[in-house]
Amino acid sequence: MAKSKYHFNFKSLEIEKVKITLKEKVLKLLSVLAAGMVFSAVVILLAYNFFNSPKEKMLRRENEQLTLQIELFNSKLDKISTVLNDLQNRDDNIYRVIFESDPIPNSIRKAGFGGVDKYSKLEGYNNSDLLINTTKRLDVISRQLYVQSKSFDYIFIKAKKKNEMLLCIPAIQPISNKDLTHLASGFGYRIHPVYKTLKMHTGIDFAAPKGTLIYATGNGIVDAETGTKSGYGLAIVINHGFGYQTLYGHCSGIIVKPGDRVKRGQVIGYVGNSGLSVGPHVHYEVIKNGVKIDPINFFYNDLSPADYEKVLEIASRVNQSLS
Repeated sequence: MAKSKYHFNFKSLEIEKVKITLKEKVLKLLSVLAAGMVFSAVVILLAYNFFNSPKEKMLRRENEQLTLQIELFNSKLDKISTVLNDLQNRDDNIYRVIFESDPIPNSIRKAGFGGVDKYSKLEGYNNSDLLINTTKRLDVISRQLYVQSKSFDYIFIKAKKKNEMLLCIPAIQPISNKDLTHLASGFGYRIHPVYKTLKMHTGIDFAAPKGTLIYATGNGIVDAETGTKSGYGLAIVINHGFGYQTLYGHCSGIIVKPGDRVKRGQVIGYVGNSGLSVGPHVHYEVIKNGVKIDPINFFYNDLSPADYEKVLEIASRVNQSLS
């Protein structure tokens, strides 16, 4: 039971009992409650900012562990990226060179993916930048691995066809030339036999008696252009596939027809003097992807290294061509 309070009344010179009104009681109660609330707020604020609850400590440790794991994951991505770059360089500069394929453009290897909102769900967190950058790197490497996988599938198919390709690519001289005496004029600027001016000679002339056998220099299909061609006279054109064609000009006779399949070393015609020519010979051309190139690089199957050096020397002489 609350004790009563008294005070001395100086006017009446008597001790009187203090009477507390309801209003005063309410105000006192409110003041106590207010003070308690302020004190509680201060305590909570201090605790929130300077002290961690057990749950917060656990979550903080988990976040630190996750950040560490993401950083370790990025370190592994660095190693994977290094290995992938090495595979890409080997693919472009070794494997595709061996199989005569163009390297994959960077525009395909580094192609973009996704949309502008692809990573929006990762925004708004304390480690958003780390999460977004790691996810982007993973997406880039995944895309590059996919491209590289498809490239290896392509190279595997090319490897299976390598034997066929080796049989089709021109690899011998178009006439028998064991003593190397039939090579009359090489590829490059030569004196034209009619106009007597320097003119680009787009093949090699092999001089030989009329009727000498002409051989297909690689497996292929006789082209529809085989027949009489302006300047070349009677000419044979063979499609070897893999971007290669060969042309045999100034023939005296042709024993194959368009659409025939021929094999390397098969007789396809006879040396002659038809067309714009000043003597019996076969004008031999190698065409790669529509461009006429030097046939001297395609005699490796029937020449020794010493013979090849001699053929190179003969073909390099600037003399008069026969056509």
